[in-house]
Amino acid sequence: MTIPLLTLNNGVEMPAFGLGVYRSRPEETTGAVLSAFEAGYRHVDTAAAYMNEEQVGEAFRSSGLARLDVFIESKLWLSDYTYDGAIHGFERSLRKLGMEYIDLYLLHQPAPTEFERTLGAWKALCEIVKSGRARAVGVSNFNEEELKRIIDETGVVPAVNQVELHPFFTQKKLSQFHQEQGILTQAWSPIGGVNRYFTEDPKPEDDPLTHPTIIRIAEGHGKSSAQVILRWHIELGHSVIPKSVHTERIRENFDIFDFSLSSEEVALIDALNTGRRGGPDPKSLSTQTVKFSIPE
Repeated sequence: MTIPLLTLNNGVEMPAFGLGVYRSRPEETTGAVLSAFEAGYRHVDTAAAYMNEEQVGEAFRSSGLARLDVFIESKLWLSDYTYDGAIHGFERSLRKLGMEYIDLYLLHQPAPTEFERTLGAWKALCEIVKSGRARAVGVSNFNEEELKRIIDETGVVPAVNQVELHPFFTQKKLSQFHQEQGILTQAWSPIGGVNRYFTEDPKPEDDPLTHPTIIRIAEGHGKSSAQVILRWHIELGHSVIPKSVHTERIRENFDIFDFSLSSEEVALIDALNTGRRGGPDPKSLSTQTVKFSIPE
């Protein structure tokens, strides 16, 4: 099975499909990543704040794969924002992963109330990518205004913006801006799981997996609702990083390259947008509201 490759704005190629390990406990992560590698995945998305970079590195070393054959992505947490802090945070991630370079390194949040710190961290990432220790750099959870500001300040356009994006929160305006700027849209919570795990009272009507339109399209293709949603992302040119620690689900999620959706089906899924986030508003996150630091 050949995974489509997406070309970033600096020419680096990234597999369009990968495994996310947000909310994967350290004791689950090594096995999940190994299962993904065995299924054919070659892209893993982690972060300092997920507290499982070491286990991602362990899984890679156990896999027998060559470093050039895998794409590893990680993120800098708010507590390390500032220029010097970002250099230190990046080096910590390298050490925990046990790798000499990271393929894609992101700022995890915009922290708009502390944006000078954010700018300092972004300037550090611009230097890191010049050094070759990161092959590409980008951001996560940034809006259009925040993207414009870091581009204006440095002249460096992020390769990727990783944002909450699923059929109930399609982010069309932001994705259009990404396209105009040469920024790749990467979807976290691509199936809409955030609508289940970020509430104490999940409701079926808030879950894209149970929407009649998705179910009907899935039945027409002999696929699951999750597979249809993930294929929708691929049709739109997104990078997609669904999370699972279950081998069967990891394999099921990956089995989306033997069918395609029609433009009409894509439009039907697009029309499910509610404009409502399932996760926290990135504007609310700062070192004042989220007070943990990354252990050494």
